[in-house]
Amino acid sequence: MVTKQFKGSSEDADLSRADSLAREIFSDIANKWALLITEALGDRTLRFSELRNEIEGISHKMLTQNLRLLERNGLVERTVYATVPPRVEYTLTEPGHALRVTIDGLCDWTHQYLAQIEDSRRRFEEA
Repeated sequence: MVTKQFKGSSEDADLSRADSLAREIFSDIANKWALLITEALGDRTLRFSELRNEIEGISHKMLTQNLRLLERNGLVERTVYATVPPRVEYTLTEPGHALRVTIDGLCDWTHQYLAQIEDSRRRFEEA
């Protein structure tokens, strides 16, 4: 995986540029699994199996991949305890909590407009 380097220039934070670091970060966090993991963690610390149970439909592979992406971007902290079997816990970092505020807003928006979106989809399919 090639990681773009941030040089402090405005181009690195420009989502419209294909080669911007901001677009890479946005791509990592703006997928359904990353959003659902962030929401599920909330203010809690959860183990892998607890997270998987919280998020209906997520596979072991997708949970692993997205936890790694979130950890790589500093949004999730992974703590490994030297026990047998090993115990691994996940919790949101400060930037992860800040992202969760945005996700909560997206969830609120979804609840507010769900009926209108369903109506639009039905009309679209009937047309």
